[in-house]
Amino acid sequence: MNKRVKRSALWAGRGIVVFLFASAFMWRCANIAGPQGGPRDSLPPVVMNITPANGTVNFDQKRIYIEFDEYVKLTDQQKEFFVSPAMEKKPTLTIRGRGVQIDILDTLKPNTTYSLNFGSSISDNNEGNKLPGVRYVFSTGPTIDSMYMAGRTVSAEKGDTVSKTLIMFYDAAEVDSLFPGQDSTLLKLKPKAIARAMTNGVFFAQNLKPIDYRVYAVEDKNGNFTYEQEVDRVGYIDTVLNPLRMPDFTVRYDTSRLELVPEPQVQFSLFTEKAFKMQRMSNSSRPEQKRIRFEFSAPEPEVLSLRIDSLSEENYVWERVTERGDTLDVWLNAPAELLADTLRGELIYLKNDSLRNFVPDTAKLELLWKYVESEEDKKRREEEEKARKEAEKYGEEYTPPAKPNPFKVTQVTSEVMPGRKATLQFEAPLVVADTSKLMLIRVGDDEARYKARYTFTQDTVNIHQWHIGASWQEQGNYELQAKAGAWVDSRGDKNDSITLKITVADPSKFGNININFTAKSDSSHYVVYLLPVSGSQILDTKQVTGSGQVVFDFVKPADVKIRVLEDNNGNGVWDSGSVIFRQQPERAEIFSDNEGEETLTVKANWDIDLDMDMNKLFEPITTESIRREVAEQERQRLEKLREQARQRELQRQQQEQQKSSGGGLGGFGSGLSGMSNIGNTFR
Repeated sequence: MNKRVKRSALWAGRGIVVFLFASAFMWRCANIAGPQGGPRDSLPPVVMNITPANGTVNFDQKRIYIEFDEYVKLTDQQKEFFVSPAMEKKPTLTIRGRGVQIDILDTLKPNTTYSLNFGSSISDNNEGNKLPGVRYVFSTGPTIDSMYMAGRTVSAEKGDTVSKTLIMFYDAAEVDSLFPGQDSTLLKLKPKAIARAMTNGVFFAQNLKPIDYRVYAVEDKNGNFTYEQEVDRVGYIDTVLNPLRMPDFTVRYDTSRLELVPEPQVQFSLFTEKAFKMQRMSNSSRPEQKRIRFEFSAPEPEVLSLRIDSLSEENYVWERVTERGDTLDVWLNAPAELLADTLRGELIYLKNDSLRNFVPDTAKLELLWKYVESEEDKKRREEEEKARKEAEKYGEEYTPPAKPNPFKVTQVTSEVMPGRKATLQFEAPLVVADTSKLMLIRVGDDEARYKARYTFTQDTVNIHQWHIGASWQEQGNYELQAKAGAWVDSRGDKNDSITLKITVADPSKFGNININFTAKSDSSHYVVYLLPVSGSQILDTKQVTGSGQVVFDFVKPADVKIRVLEDNNGNGVWDSGSVIFRQQPERAEIFSDNEGEETLTVKANWDIDLDMDMNKLFEPITTESIRREVAEQERQRLEKLREQARQRELQRQQQEQQKSSGGGLGGFGSGLSGMSNIGNTFR
């Protein structure tokens, strides 16, 4: 009991310890709100002593020791621990007694403020209770830098928060003098200071100088504290930032996170920057007798012409086969007898010269294909040979079995929504679609069959897909009958006679979302995405130009949300940005209603009506708008925590009730009286 009382007393003063660790809190333009809530059930370690003292100036030591009130351990220190500014040789951390020993291996720079940031690497040895936010600050000069900055990091494409990003501060005068045009700061310079965002995307940068900074946010997926193009997401602010000229902000101590949480002043929109790649053809191959593949070093290759001996332009069916758009397939629509084992020709395309200009280049082609018998074909051949010999042995005529038809079609859509189209996927692109050999039949309740009008069209993007359109009858049953040879693919294979069944969904099992959509102007372009609350799947997409009605119909009952992309160039996709060319990405935002709620609950046979104003959704990002959004997210998070606490308390009361011998509620009411304390803890 005495030990518990002692621990509680130490915890009561822990706010002071954390504030001390935050650095020598000589605040300018920042107000501190006191710790909120009562003691936690599981207490983290408490700092008892630091040698040399935190905030030491004229620092010339090589060893630091932080002592705790109990034995501690280090976890994920390679990812969690970092020094600002970074040292060439990272300090070593060692557990010594009831503390952590830090040995400095690098030569320290003169007149520099350093901070050792432990993140969430320190926890007690027995229960693993983490002590986040521990910092040790010292200066090799007579003063400690004492400016602060706070901000937030979000995904430019999805609008959600990005956690644990590194915030890197560079001297703006140095950056602007070295890189007046293309910005290579992240690739060539070391930051003057580093901070890290919390799990909610909010960061609190401390011990800054009162100077102009160029500031960048880096996701650092590999944990190497180095920006890697096309690996790490990155964001930047167009203007210089000076802590002296930033808006005032308040910092509070969050008892649920055990960290200092500031009001953001700025926001970084993170994106994946595509590194420039010189365009050239990297490989050509012939994976099938009737298919050629061209691979390029960069996306969107531009082909001027293709010539292959014995073939003409009419024999080529082009397909872009990768999301990156750097690979092209050419299906050869020609009889096998025209295709030699080795095809020769040339491809003329645009490549980059040493100055990155596009110039025509001719690639000579020698495309070899040789039939290689598969294990399945070998087994089939051996079985046929055995059967043939057996028949000859008894003087019988041998009839080889029919070979399986290589033509393949897959029914992507077996259930279709009214007003939508059913989809078929063909393994090889079709070169013939003879609609005179196709028939769509509606099957009546009495099994009577009625011929139905239909359309059969190829997808505008995926050349393997074809769509069947009709005036579908709700909850109706249909059959698509294809006679033999109705479809011929680029390999020359034809379909056998086939019947595909299609059912029409019951609309009453789905909901609709009707949006009264207000654009910024008649020429403004947007892409509206319907998304599940969790997960990365896109349920539906609408491209919108100007104001009007946007309808998501036949939505399955579920919790969903809506993301809107401000499609500045109207190409229907999100365009990334470039740090090097100082180009910001296109902006995307998650829609929330007037109460700040993002989640929409779709119910069967139910309509949701929304008003969505792009002037409001894409209003200029200001300090006030950032803080409103963060405050709303925090409100929702704390509400979830309170609800979880309520559920745990109810479960505990129910368990006690089951154990009790009496049939009444017992202490149920008195147990719930403590719920106000839970609310205070997370308020």
